[in-house]
Amino acid sequence: METNRKNGGISVDREHIFPIIKKWLYSEKDIFLREIVSNATDAITKLRRLESLGHREANDTEYKITVTLDESAKTLTVSDNGIGMTEEELTKYICNIALSGAVEFIQKYENENDGKNGIIGHFGLGFYSAFMVSDKVEVITKSYTDAPALRWICDESGEYEMESTDKAEQGTDVIMHISEEEKEYLSISKIRAMLEKYCAFMPENIYLVDASAEQKEGEEEKKPEPINDKNPLWQKQASDCKDEDYEEFYHKVFSDYRKPLFHIHINADYPLNFKGILYFPKLANEYETIEGQVKLFYNQVYVADNIKEVIPEYLLMLKGVLDCPELPLNVSRSYLQTNTYVSKVSAHIVKKVADKLCSLCANERDEYGKIWTDIGPFIKYACMRDKKFYDRTKKALLLELVNGGNKTFEEYLETAKEKHENTVYYATDMALQAQYISMFNAEGIEVALFEHPIDTQFATMLEGYMEGVKFVRVDSDVADALKGDGEVSENEDLKAVFSEVLSDKVTLKFDSLKDESVPAILNVSEQSRRMEDMMRMYNMKDTEGMTESTLVLNTASPLVKKLCDKAADDKETAKQAASYLYKLALLSQKKFTAEEMQSFMKDSVDILMKL
Repeated sequence: METNRKNGGISVDREHIFPIIKKWLYSEKDIFLREIVSNATDAITKLRRLESLGHREANDTEYKITVTLDESAKTLTVSDNGIGMTEEELTKYICNIALSGAVEFIQKYENENDGKNGIIGHFGLGFYSAFMVSDKVEVITKSYTDAPALRWICDESGEYEMESTDKAEQGTDVIMHISEEEKEYLSISKIRAMLEKYCAFMPENIYLVDASAEQKEGEEEKKPEPINDKNPLWQKQASDCKDEDYEEFYHKVFSDYRKPLFHIHINADYPLNFKGILYFPKLANEYETIEGQVKLFYNQVYVADNIKEVIPEYLLMLKGVLDCPELPLNVSRSYLQTNTYVSKVSAHIVKKVADKLCSLCANERDEYGKIWTDIGPFIKYACMRDKKFYDRTKKALLLELVNGGNKTFEEYLETAKEKHENTVYYATDMALQAQYISMFNAEGIEVALFEHPIDTQFATMLEGYMEGVKFVRVDSDVADALKGDGEVSENEDLKAVFSEVLSDKVTLKFDSLKDESVPAILNVSEQSRRMEDMMRMYNMKDTEGMTESTLVLNTASPLVKKLCDKAADDKETAKQAASYLYKLALLSQKKFTAEEMQSFMKDSVDILMKL
């Protein structure tokens, strides 16, 4: 059976594609200026490449890009003195949408010498972004080959004219006639802001000229300064940069007057091939937003802010710049999510952050200890999210101590071997738990400070990772080191009195403590309290009264001994004293509820009335 088959190519009419380009080529219209300036940069890069290969004799010309705004003429012009175009090239690259001259140039010269000078843009589709803000675009160009200069002009319908023209110097001028609907782009401040955002670090000098500005009479003409820094800090070797350079760069890029806590200079070679500088910012307080800002660049051309696929979510508080020439200039979110290069970059960043923390802890311990309060909660969260990150940083994790200073977990456990092996004692509130802390201090036991909400969750994680190690809050149990040598005997009369005072959630226990000045302490089960904290965090239900606790009466205390005698012959007075003693113990363990405070005040007044 015969089959009729036809082959062909899909054609696109310009009258259909131009309206789409004008409205939808980029999600942000401002990007058009980045595209046009990138093309100008490419033109200069190509010419430099030809000079390095000996295809053209080098000279002392300052290669530059000039952006000129003429408000009265309603034009925005981007001029370069780069490679320029012949009639054949202009027809091939400008009159054919999305035919990239950059690709062809790279293919032709990539095998000559080392080819390190990168070509940024795609002179084709990117050029047509000019029509997003213009109703007419002119191109005046002269090739380095001394071919005749040309003028090409095209309106938004896609109809163009091309003719010979006069142009003394090589290079290209792209003249955009700004449409009435887009007249905001005739503001010099707007153009300056766009250049500072998208072109701040492009590799060729960029000058901004306001053609409408009049020089004041008698005012000395100022030498123009480039609006960009063509040799950004991340392109340099870390050994060539000083701390002041990193600080200055941070202040300039992020407009943050505060000094960053530390920085990481990344210079990854093959196969990753990316550079960057990351900073850990100083936060004003715990309520300040913790979202950082990592700017993504492509060969020094700004691409986007906060590309979350490149930085793991647990490190999003970082600020910095990453230059990834392996990514496309117009990178998409879906591309980043599935690209293996991106995942490798992300893994490398995690490793570099971990290495930096370990280096600071090992070599700059005093300074590291000072910034730990700021970075600690974030590092703990990162460890909880990524076991590999914990494995890399575990020797750099610090325990802050209630008496000041800090220790690594290894240092703390080494000190603890004699009195409380493999046990870390901690406090969550220095004021509420002051009595417990003083008892531990008296026995030379160091107490860690867990005052951030993440600390107890972090401790639970560590108990799973650190074999045999447990974390115990100072008010959860009576440590062996706190117990005295005196005989412990239960008093049945006192037991009966307290049975009328205590709820069924509180257990009574007699014990002998070394500190005779403490008549009673209230202990709360560690596991029970952690469960209550977790349920409260997730708003599972009302957790009030769920925690089991133990009231420990110190048989070595003179007050308890006196209370034992009182329980035998004056039960009412003993009951009132027992209630008051329980509330004192409760007060050193948690904040009173309104009902508990009212009862405590009544008992206080009743006791004072008996004076």
